Amino acid sequence: MPYKLLALDMDGTLLTSTKRISSGTRVALQRLANRGVAIAYCSGRCFNELLDYPRELPFVRYGVLASGAVVYDFTERHTLVEEPIAADVVLKAMEVAQAEDHMTHVMTAAASVVREEEIRSMPKYGMGVYQGMFEKICVRPGNMEAWVEAHPGEVVKVNFYHANACARDGTRERLERSELPLTLANAEQTSIECSARGVSKAKGLGTLAAYLGCTLEEVVAIGDSDNDAAALSAVGMPVAMGNATDSIKRLARLVVADNDHDGIAEAIEKLFP
Repeated sequence: MPYKLLALDMDGTLLTSTKRISSGTRVALQRLANRGVAIAYCSGRCFNELLDYPRELPFVRYGVLASGAVVYDFTERHTLVEEPIAADVVLKAMEVAQAEDHMTHVMTAAASVVREEEIRSMPKYGMGVYQGMFEKICVRPGNMEAWVEAHPGEVVKVNFYHANACARDGTRERLERSELPLTLANAEQTSIECSARGVSKAKGLGTLAAYLGCTLEEVVAIGDSDNDAAALSAVGMPVAMGNATDSIKRLARLVVADNDHDGIAEAIEKLFP
């Protein structure tokens, strides 16, 4: 089957461990775009967390962002979908998370929102590699709860970062018991993502595929982490990076090299002959 859309997770997939795009991956993606295949970011990031990359990959036209809560056409500057979390649900989730030591990261379609003191503590929560980016882009409210209340209908995702996996699992268990209308996904090493109920990368990809006039069977999705599971389960060709979790590798029909050794270029070579 000729595939019509390549959907790329970013962290751990498109980006190397130093958060760069390798020259081999860049060249392979450019060649694919020149052949008319659509390429999309399929990421947990919001719009402003992508600002360093469109200049390198100007041919990547689409984004399934914030873990599927936002679907965007960069060329037309058009939002196809935006699915926020109700403000009262965000506040209740933040209250539940207080039982564990953590860092809260609130996302709108365009902005990252983190308290100043937590940006300084990012290495503690396993997020030191992102600290420089957060220092450049983040909105820094004095009071996060007040900020959420002042921006109803804008929050599309909440991330809770933890110092260890045990704390993350504790937060997840409490959120599940709370029965809040949320979709939960583990990410990074010790993080948990909260989206509105029903939101996923798979749902976002379905919206994008319909917009492009293709089916999910005609989509290749590449990922590495548990928050990619829904997308890989939904598409015709699920691909796991060599650095992917075991559960993601089990979902994949193809496993390629890791994100520091041009796994995406390998996938393109094998799937788009």
